[in-house]
Amino acid sequence: MASERERSVLARVRSVPEGYVTTYGAVSPGSPRFAGAVLAHTAEDVPWQRVVRADGSLAQGARQRALLEAEGVPFRGSRVDLGEALIPPEALTSRPNDDK
Repeated sequence: MASERERSVLARVRSVPEGYVTTYGAVSPGSPRFAGAVLAHTAEDVPWQRVVRADGSLAQGARQRALLEAEGVPFRGSRVDLGEALIPPEALTSRPNDDK
């Protein structure tokens, strides 16, 4: 069973709309590596591809890029164009039941 902290990370990721991204630090303030670990180990269906590094680079390379491009996320070279695609952290929902 997931901890409250893990459920909060997953809820924030689920709240990112198609065509937008957020960063690991935004879904787990103060502990971006925790967000990465949660996403890497969860069996739940979450839009993991919408979480990128703070500089817009991708953790999962070609697979992640293909999924994001299919959603219409803009890129500048090899990085997501955060000026266009980043959803503000305050717009993320952290409560698991808010996204239903």
